[in-house]
Amino acid sequence: MDLKQFLIRKLILFFMLSTLITFAMYILGTAFDPQVRFGYESFLSPLIYAGCCVVPSLVTWSKRELKPKELVVREGLQFLLTEAVVLFLAFRSRMIDTSRPAVVLGLAGSVLIIYLLVFLFSFLANSVQAKQVNQELQAFQRLHGEDKRQPLS
Repeated sequence: MDLKQFLIRKLILFFMLSTLITFAMYILGTAFDPQVRFGYESFLSPLIYAGCCVVPSLVTWSKRELKPKELVVREGLQFLLTEAVVLFLAFRSRMIDTSRPAVVLGLAGSVLIIYLLVFLFSFLANSVQAKQVNQELQAFQRLHGEDKRQPLS
């Protein structure tokens, strides 16, 4: 995959993360701090978190096709770095009460769920795209491949 395609995928990842982080913040906020009301600046926090969470995903870039073991290691590293970034930001934030263990566990758990959902959505999108490419390739082969086939003697 070239760098342009890689960066486009990271942009898609950013928008998926923004949506899922916003939803997770709503769930965690209403569960742990239902009395808190935010100002308009709270709309920026999912974008900041998503942007910071895209950075660890850069460890998966490679000019060559990764072996399955290498991919698993890089995905694991990406997840750990993402958890670290989110928890670092949470502990630095005045809006998140990290003195309560339930809040920290809820935050760490939501990162895991979001990571798994992004992985699932990406897998489904890539599967649909691969299926479409295979169908187009088969159609191309049917149209152009039969004319050039020579019978075996």
